[in-house]
Formats: sequence, structure tokens, C-alpha cells
Amino acid sequence: MTVQKIPQGYQALCPYMTCNDAARVVAFITEALGGEVRALSKTPDGVVMNAEVKVRDSMMMIGDCRGKEARPGTIYMYSDDCDALYRRALAAGATSLAEPADMFYGDRHCGVVDMGGNHWWFATHKEDVSDAEIARRAEAAYGKK
Repeated sequence: MTVQKIPQGYQALCPYMTCNDAARVVAFITEALGGEVRALSKTPDGVVMNAEVKVRDSMMMIGDCRGKEARPGTIYMYSDDCDALYRRALAAGATSLAEPADMFYGDRHCGVVDMGGNHWWFATHKEDVSDAEIARRAEAAYGKK
């Protein structure tokens, strides 16, 4: 039997967040984002060594920093309804970074920070916009530098 170079159910890039209280972050991901814990390894005293959580079609990993510097991450996540995901995230204990708004590049997006310091940007793609139109809209929104 040949071993797959990328395990089944994983993608080539897997976000890995190292944070304080990883168990709370895993709980947030399952509650707010519908994540499914696929693997969870803990030390005898309950510290999360590694959690593997599937969110829709993507796998991510989370672990407690265990005396090392926390390395929270930033994730941009597409969803069918970013407004609803934003409300679920707030209800699950996240703090708002930005309320849902339509952006000039064609996405509606919003942001939250979870209890581990990770930033989550939720988006719903609403419009295909050419690079030239994005540049025009960006200049109109921000002006020339």
C-alpha cells in the first residue's frame, strides 16, 4: 500500500494556530463555524498538544503554546452568509473587528477575534470584479498615494 504524501481530507496548506487555551478556541470553531474535531491529543493535565478540526472543506490545526510564545493566526473564510456567521461567532464569544459591509473588490465581509487572539474574516463573494475595476474602485475609495 502506498502512503499518500498529503493525507486524505487535508489540503497542501493547513493553518496551524498556537494559542493560549486552545480548548476554548476549538470549542469556538465547532460552535460558531460548524467545525468537526477529527483528532485531539492532550497531555495528562489537559493541555491541547494538537487538535485537528475540519471546517467545511478545509482542515486546520490548533495547539496550546505550552510555555512558548502564542502564535495566533488570521483566517479569511468564505461562507454562503457571512452576516449569519458573524452573528454566530459573536454569540459564541468572539469580539467584533468589523461589522458586515460590502467591499469594492466584490466580497461582503466582516471580522471577529476569538478568545485565543485569532482573527477571523468571514466573506461572501457577491460580484466578480476585474482587476482594472478593482483598481478604479480602490482609487475612488482611498485616493491616490
